[in-house]
Amino acid sequence: MSEPAERVLSPQPQPNDPKDYALRPRYLRDLVGQAQVRENLAILIAAARQRGEALDHVLFYGPPGLGKTTLAHILANEMGVDIKVTSGPAIERAGDLAAILTNLRSGDVLFIDEVHRLGRAVEEVLYPAMEDFALDIVIGKGPAARSVRLRLPRFTVVGATTRLALLTAPLRARFGAIYRLDYYDQAAMETIVARAAEALGVAASPEGIAEIARRARGTPRIALRLLRRVRDYAQVRGDGTITLPLAREALDLLNVDPLGLDDVDRRVLRTIIEKYRGGPVGLNTIAASVSEAADTIMEVVEPYLLRLGFLERTAQGRVATRAAYEHLGIPYNKADQPPLL
Repeated sequence: MSEPAERVLSPQPQPNDPKDYALRPRYLRDLVGQAQVRENLAILIAAARQRGEALDHVLFYGPPGLGKTTLAHILANEMGVDIKVTSGPAIERAGDLAAILTNLRSGDVLFIDEVHRLGRAVEEVLYPAMEDFALDIVIGKGPAARSVRLRLPRFTVVGATTRLALLTAPLRARFGAIYRLDYYDQAAMETIVARAAEALGVAASPEGIAEIARRARGTPRIALRLLRRVRDYAQVRGDGTITLPLAREALDLLNVDPLGLDDVDRRVLRTIIEKYRGGPVGLNTIAASVSEAADTIMEVVEPYLLRLGFLERTAQGRVATRAAYEHLGIPYNKADQPPLL
């Protein structure tokens, strides 16, 4: 089995490098939004540099697509060290993690995506590695077995998770800095889309950029995906320039409405409203009705609907709000709505 980690060397390609497909910022100065996190990281990095030490272990959590992986690479670039990239599900056995740890050099960053999905046996190996920079291994079996402790260079674990509650308390306590990433505002999203358009060599009007940013749900990953698809549409159906009319036509063709709701979002809302009179209705019932996994509804669809105020969670189930009716153009009859408990 191949080693479940990938070593990435610093420095990284420049933002305008055509090979930089992810369009990620490389340094803190290039990062847009997340002002409080950016300021805290700047202090963390400056202090570690002044002491000549490795960074403390860092944990990023929040919805997907907000830049947790990007920030891990930024930390490595700012410190001028290498980064090894892996994920919780990829580290199946304690021996896999031991192989990765013994190949780290002083100051290196070990980025573990979906860190909440690490197995319990793997976590037990990670605890002393993070706290004491030591690796405990057992040699032999039975009465002749003996434990040997290997010293590790001081390194930095950067964890990323979308489900902080699923992280075990002992593992969470070993991260010295924990930061939550939040959705980006419209101004930050426009800056991100404009920079990405420039990096891709795409001509775009400010109005076209604003329209893409408006429908991206405050998530850079979604914004970059929409930008690429609008670029394709402008290339085939226009002169290659992303204008407001072309952006609207392309996004409408993708079933992304002016608030960023896609087909699945609208099907969930319509199912609650039309089949279950606005709710309350259970998550599994909704998932079965729209032929989607319950986890997809809970982790991908619901957070944005809750943020818009289109959905409410009650003890009895999910309830569509009046704002959801108005957005879908469905008459709202208050008499039909059950009392919220």
